[in-house]
Amino acid sequence: MSVRRVYIVLLLIVVTGIGWIQSNQWLAATHPVKLVVPKGWPAPVYDFKDNPLTKEGIALGKALFYDPILSKDGTISCGSCHQSFGGFATYDHPLSHGINNGFSNRNAPGIVNMAWQKNFMWDGGIHHLDLQPLAPITAENEMGETITGVLEKLNNNPTYRKKFLAAFGVRNISTAELGKALSQFVLTLVSYNSKYDRVMRGEADFILPEKLGYEIFTKKCVTCHPPPFFTDFSFRNTGLPLDAFLQDKGRMRITGDAADSLAFRVPSLRNVALSFPYAHDGRMATLQNVFEHYRSKEPRPAGTDPLLQKGIPLSNYEIGQLTAFLQTLTDSTLINNPAFLPEEQNRRQKQERDVHGTKGD
Repeated sequence: MSVRRVYIVLLLIVVTGIGWIQSNQWLAATHPVKLVVPKGWPAPVYDFKDNPLTKEGIALGKALFYDPILSKDGTISCGSCHQSFGGFATYDHPLSHGINNGFSNRNAPGIVNMAWQKNFMWDGGIHHLDLQPLAPITAENEMGETITGVLEKLNNNPTYRKKFLAAFGVRNISTAELGKALSQFVLTLVSYNSKYDRVMRGEADFILPEKLGYEIFTKKCVTCHPPPFFTDFSFRNTGLPLDAFLQDKGRMRITGDAADSLAFRVPSLRNVALSFPYAHDGRMATLQNVFEHYRSKEPRPAGTDPLLQKGIPLSNYEIGQLTAFLQTLTDSTLINNPAFLPEEQNRRQKQERDVHGTKGD
């Protein structure tokens, strides 16, 4: 081997060694975080080997989640549509708001327990959580930005450059780190401490209406909404007619199969009492509207899911008990946890507690 080749080989070894040392120094500088997996739940499907949770990554993801810097005009953040007080879904509005006072085409669903979900969006059109944020970021009627524009803003922001360096060891922020950071925060939104969960763990008891509602639920609703996630993650046509303006045909938009026309993901019922209005386009304002739809004796459109072609027989009494049970799926621990709330809100609440001389939970 020539002297020149020996020199090149030695140089490569040195460079590789330096890179390995720097990589390990970065890894050693981060603080690993273990995902909460409640007892009895299946293993998550998200690949944590490619994106291990760290204190730094989660903090970065949270900062990005609530920062309107991701939108073109600096007015809309992920948290604008996935509101904590609405179970991290769009609260009180049929369609989610976008830039320029516009509206999206759908109602933003809750984003809890995402570590157990294989595909995303109402139509299942995205197959990796790290990629999901790119859709609203680049949608003209949502955040209206380009990936190039977002990365340029982040790379020109000294604070974010430091945060990405601390979380991922990178000096040049790319799409991959952006997606991983947002995923890290969202993955921590595990809803498992509602009254229902405490009852199942033997830590609490249902009152009579809740108990009766649970029994009715297990007979008439559990096929599509099985615990612990209260969704089977399938796509079903529930018999809702096509909205003439939105022209949203759901799953068919992805598969091109006419059999998937008007099929949308079965939503999770966790925090359902907080996440109104309901359905993919928010056309049903209340739970009562939902129950009325399912118990209607009107003929169902062609293509309605076989389980729902004859509706679901529900008396007024049963609806009352079911409503009481569904209230037990509200996870107050999650929605009031400062770790998941905007820092501005945490500061405001702290100031209020200081003024009144009270302590937080």
